[in-house]
Amino acid sequence: MSLVTERAPYAGRASVRQWWTNGNALPYLLLLPSVVVIGVVILIPFFEALQYSFTNSSLLEAGTFVGFDNYTKLLSSKDFWNAFRFSVIFALANVVGCYILGLGLALLMNMEMPFRGFFRVALLLPWIIPSVVSIVSWRWMVADHNAVFNQIIQLFGGRPIFFLSNNDWAQFTVVLIKIWRSFPFMMLSLLAALQGIDRSLYEAAALDGATKWKAFWHVTLPQIRDVSIVLCLLMTIWSVNDFDTPFLLTQGGPANSTENFVLLAYKYTFARNDLGTGAAISFVTLIILMVFIVIMLRRQREA
Repeated sequence: MSLVTERAPYAGRASVRQWWTNGNALPYLLLLPSVVVIGVVILIPFFEALQYSFTNSSLLEAGTFVGFDNYTKLLSSKDFWNAFRFSVIFALANVVGCYILGLGLALLMNMEMPFRGFFRVALLLPWIIPSVVSIVSWRWMVADHNAVFNQIIQLFGGRPIFFLSNNDWAQFTVVLIKIWRSFPFMMLSLLAALQGIDRSLYEAAALDGATKWKAFWHVTLPQIRDVSIVLCLLMTIWSVNDFDTPFLLTQGGPANSTENFVLLAYKYTFARNDLGTGAAISFVTLIILMVFIVIMLRRQREA
């Protein structure tokens, strides 16, 4: 028994040495720089922001520990629930709009047609153009009654529409421009998924007498279901965290009707100099997104 217990540590060291000399440690060594960078760039600011969310800190001073006061103040704030409502509307409308438009165009681009390569590249332009350039260009076209779209409306005898001054029209405009900017990513990803479907499945469906609609419903959609769920999750995260579109178009107005979580955090942090509440908004947003993602992934596994 004593010989066994004395040799066990040596055998363990020998196995570790053999594992190391066989090159098994190489992947971990190659990943180590990335892990260190992620730890420095992401984890340290993450925990710093979490610490700030429990203080009454400002941009000028560290402040003191206040516990959950920032969170309770936030959940009882009208601004928070207004931002919550618009964030849900913004994310849901963007995901649905991008998926319908992206899937339709992906199906079209997957067909044999003249100039297909040109159209594939042209449809990527809204995604390729820098967000500042595209959003400011849209703002110039819809900003006031003399803007391009209102001139076209008046040319046909209509009355000018104040796209960015009316609450409902401002929300509609922000969502529409977000869909215009985001659908190319959805289209490109779904196109790749469509091209990966085995063509024999469609041949078998045709032999069974399935129409094109039935083949789409029973073959295409099930085959791209997993990709679609991941794309919708990514689009939801990007929509909730979108700062550029509402800020450059309306800065959250009019009357905070287009203010989402990110803009609210920006307003508290930089306009009201309340770093603690701004950090709390970020973590409430993170919790909401995590709960949503967990529910969606669990349903995906159960399906």
